[in-house]
Amino acid sequence: MAVSYKKLWKLLIDKDMKKKDLRAATGISSASMAKLAKNENVTTDVLVRICNALGCDLADIMELVPDVPSDKK
Repeated sequence: MAVSYKKLWKLLIDKDMKKKDLRAATGISSASMAKLAKNENVTTDVLVRICNALGCDLADIMELVPDVPSDKK
């Protein structure tokens, strides 16, 4: 399973926030923001900070998506 943060980016748009606004509100590093942008794993601390700042739940900012199966020969 892979992680997708598309919900987070949609939520930021709905709240009229930019990534830099989220960084300022949460205190997370630019490295963590880069990981989020690439749908890479981040610590639960980062996710909790985002949820606290946006007043939402984990399910509102991320989802698990199935891995794309490779072609079997």
